[in-house]
Amino acid sequence: MANRKNDIMALCCEISSNKKIKAAFKSSAKGAAVAGGTAFVGGLLGGPAGIAVGAALGGALGGWMTSGQFRPLPEILMEMAPAQQEQLYSDVMAIVGTLNWTDVAQLIAKVNGNATLHEQVLGAILSYTKNQLKADVQYED
Repeated sequence: MANRKNDIMALCCEISSNKKIKAAFKSSAKGAAVAGGTAFVGGLLGGPAGIAVGAALGGALGGWMTSGQFRPLPEILMEMAPAQQEQLYSDVMAIVGTLNWTDVAQLIAKVNGNATLHEQVLGAILSYTKNQLKADVQYED
């Protein structure tokens, strides 16, 4: 099973690399702390008007901080915890489980050779990245 899991992870990396998929994680707690902190400091320094100014500046700064940096998805997939990789493996195996393959090259060729299957696997990767990893995704069609 370890070989099949490695094959599926390689397939996911290959597809996401070909589509140039990148993902970014938002740090909403960090942004909220910055926004709240600047509103507090603004209130200390300028009273009610300072709270408004501090909140506005803090909100803008917090939003900028949480925008995240996009990284190639294959990097992210290979850095995931084993439990996360297992979940993605299960999601993709639900699509390609009926295929027979002897090595990763054959698996990639079979999936890339079938447009419907390719789109289903791509959909599973994107869905997992957005819903489970809570990441923003950008890619080329």
